[in-house]
Order: sequence, then structure tokens, then C-alpha cells
Amino acid sequence: MARSIAINVAANTNLPGFRGPVYPDGRFEYVPIPEREETSERVPTYGDLSFGFDLPASVLDTPVHLDPAFAGVHGATRHTYGDEHGVKAGPLSDLSPGDSLFFYATLSRHDGSDHVRGGNAARNGDDSRDDAELTSNRVVDDDWGAYLVGEFRVRQSVTGEGYHELLTAERERFAGNAHVKRDPFDAKVLVEGGEESRLFERVVPLSSREAGATANRLVTELSNDSGKGPWWRRRFWFDESATAELRAIIDEDGRETDDAPWFG
Repeated sequence: MARSIAINVAANTNLPGFRGPVYPDGRFEYVPIPEREETSERVPTYGDLSFGFDLPASVLDTPVHLDPAFAGVHGATRHTYGDEHGVKAGPLSDLSPGDSLFFYATLSRHDGSDHVRGGNAARNGDDSRDDAELTSNRVVDDDWGAYLVGEFRVRQSVTGEGYHELLTAERERFAGNAHVKRDPFDAKVLVEGGEESRLFERVVPLSSREAGATANRLVTELSNDSGKGPWWRRRFWFDESATAELRAIIDEDGRETDDAPWFG
């Protein structure tokens, strides 16, 4: 039976300085973090990507670190994830085909009032609001929560050393990954998602309805987390029975009785 791990990804208040939004119906925007390293080829900027809300103009020319990459989202063609941190490489390297790698993000709860305006108006110079105004208009009292946003059904997981030993055709499956594009290559682990991998249409809450900083039972009862630092930055392990229950909740769009609607 399948096991799973959940890890934190996507934009936050440190990088690039704001969180992506989640809307009252549970839909959300996947906003990658900035790319902070040299790359062997040009990578997209925030301005190159399509969002249904206004980004601060100051980030539009900033390259993005598109990781995880979900096929069909932001130009990605395969489901891949890489990580340069040894503390995560070990557990992720132990994932077997059919296991799940879940991704969660902290998201700002958004009232949806300026969603959708056809993308980034500031990119085209037709929005006179400054960055502070754009940011403040996006969120509801800076209310936030932690949410599952996607899942890989693992096809393969390889260490950085193992990647170089793969046949050319197998290495090509990771060609679009952000860590493969870094110069030098720095991944200590690479994970490819297979069939049933996806960015969710609606989030699955990990925070309680009362406060973003309070974990709900998916964290406190189902997972065995790493126990270091704020819980919304930690890794969560799920055994076979917990993974089966979590997958069932996801198939119901996260509609556990006490955790839906998503906010408000």
C-alpha cells in the first residue's frame, strides 16, 4: 500500500514577499518562488506567467523557480520536483512508485473582487496602482492558511548521483526541472510524477477554519511530522492508512465537515 510525504512549496512572505491567493470556493493560484541561482538557460519570469490577479510590478521581471512543475501549468510538460537540501533528499529518495508526494502552500484568503482581470494589468502598463496598493487589495485582512495544492503519484525518485547514471532518455524526463536548469546542477533528489499527478482544482485545508496558524486534524492526527520549526513549514509523513484516508478527502475536494467551506 502507498505511503506519502507532504512538503511546503510556492510563494510566501519571505520569497517573493507575498503569498498566492485562495478564493472563497477553494480555487487558488499557484505562484512559484523566485529563482535565486544562475541558470544554464533563460527561465520564465513572473511577467511571463499567466495569473488571474495583479502581481506587484516590481517582481514581473524576476525569474521564477518553477518547482514543483505540473504538466500543463505555467508551460511545464512533465510533473517533476527537485530539491537541493539533504534533509529532504533522504525521505524523498525513499518514495516508491505509487507513493504520493503531496505539496502544500500557505495562501492568503482573497475575497475574489479583482479575480479575474485577464492577467497582470501592470505588465502592460495600464494600471497606475503601486505595489503596496496591489498587495493590500488582494487579500482579506491578510488572513491566511496552509493548504494542500497538488499531488504526484510517484513514477520514480532518484538521487542527484543516480540522475547522472540514468540513460539519456530517462534523464530527458527531468529536462524541464528547475534544478536541472541550474548552473551548476544542484539537486540531491529528483521526483517524477506519473499518472494521476496533478495540481488540484481546489485546495484541501491543513489549517483550522479559526486560524491559519492552527493545524487541523490532517496534521495533528493523520501525520507524523518532523517536529522542527513552525508546523506550516515542516514535512509530514503519512502511513498507508493515513494516505488512503487523505486521498479519499482529496477526491471529495477537501470537503471534510469541519473544514469546508474554505474560509468565511
